[in-house]
Amino acid sequence: MKRFFLTLSLLIILAFQTFGQASEVEMATGLRTSGKIYVVVAVVALIFIGLVIYLFSIDRRLKKLENQD
Repeated sequence: MKRFFLTLSLLIILAFQTFGQASEVEMATGLRTSGKIYVVVAVVALIFIGLVIYLFSIDRRLKKLENQD
């Protein structure tokens, strides 16, 4: 569990470093002005949450199988 939180904190730190970039991306600017960027962020967040839930369910199943023996 420590490893998970360490990896998560590292990813968060790396994500904050990308905010320091000064270049503007035309596609992102267009999506932001039209309000579609929120749809993109929501879809990415849903995919990430789905993957996390799936991995935790697999982990629980494996623990249950390991404890059966």
